[in-house]
Amino acid sequence: MHPFLILEGFADAAGWIGWVIEMAKDSTVVTIRDPEDPAMEELCQQLASRCRSLSTLDSQGNAPWPQQQLELCGQYGVYEWFLDPSMGGQGWIDVDLVRGYLALSAACLTTTFIITQRTGACRRIEGSGNEHACQQLLPGLLTGETFSTVGLSHLTTSHRHLGRPVLHAEQTSDGFLLDGFSPWVTGATRAETIVVGATLSDDRQVLLVVPTDLEGVEVEEPVRLMALSSSHTGRVNFHGVRVAQEWLLAGPAEDVMSQAIGANPGGLQTSTLAVGLADSALRFLENEAENRPDLQQPATRMRQQWQQLYDDLLAGVAGDESNTKEQIRSRANNLALNSSQAALAAAKGAGYVAGHDAGRWCQEAMFFLVWSCPQPVMNAHLCQLAGLTDLDQI
Repeated sequence: MHPFLILEGFADAAGWIGWVIEMAKDSTVVTIRDPEDPAMEELCQQLASRCRSLSTLDSQGNAPWPQQQLELCGQYGVYEWFLDPSMGGQGWIDVDLVRGYLALSAACLTTTFIITQRTGACRRIEGSGNEHACQQLLPGLLTGETFSTVGLSHLTTSHRHLGRPVLHAEQTSDGFLLDGFSPWVTGATRAETIVVGATLSDDRQVLLVVPTDLEGVEVEEPVRLMALSSSHTGRVNFHGVRVAQEWLLAGPAEDVMSQAIGANPGGLQTSTLAVGLADSALRFLENEAENRPDLQQPATRMRQQWQQLYDDLLAGVAGDESNTKEQIRSRANNLALNSSQAALAAAKGAGYVAGHDAGRWCQEAMFFLVWSCPQPVMNAHLCQLAGLTDLDQI
């Protein structure tokens, strides 16, 4: 039967045609195999074109979840980059992963940030050696059909100053009992599972996969943030949640984060996203400078700074220890702040109007002052603001 004869059986022919069109579009999508793949630019253009929509709030003042952007990344095979071929992934080397993250974050920082949290969960599951977790979770995560995230910041940077754990675990005969909360969980309202860290009474720690449909898991409404509100980041409470032994990824151990594969908090991954944001702001500044001679010298100088940082970042990922992670992070933070403010200054009043890219970049740049920012980097930045020291001394 000719396909269009089927229309007689459809009450909503327009909907059917729309489905055919979408299927045709999907069939043209090419999986990205390396950072130089032409499909990378194609994906980034689509992400960038959708990025402004994330600033549009609904009638209740809530930011939209970037569902289309994340689905696009799944279609282009982005989630395959991070996993080993034995798990169905592409197993990109670290240098290529950084280049991929740079491209994505220059296009849409919010979407890329969500992907880092998703990837943190995936890689910790993969590296755990837990066959049950790998078999149950990785196939759906690999394609983008399911979503997982992490609740780990309380083990690294946030809430450690309190001197007591905020998420407790009690070992039982068949698993663990969780009580407490994880303060900053990205996309928890969309996640089927969360990889969380918890502390036992003897101060040892565990990493667990927690299905969000377990009794006692309470996902709070996302926090309205200064920027990246579409990441739907917020608090997750655990009220006597029983997690089976089969979901244990690592531990018990004194420093469980050092045992698990995944993103290094405060490390080069975070710096990479800051460098990607700076690239977007500098492209805007360079475009403006083409017709404004007064901007040409600042634009040239800042691009030189960006290129040197880019080279040092890739060298660091490849194992060069000429620059510490803290030094690269400080430079990345500074360049993101300076380039976004330069873009705002170049845009003049138009840049201060809500919805302009330059204003959004300025807000997003400040995110790097608080996202997994190592204490030495934070202290050095505060001293620099007060004119007390040079960041090179970190």
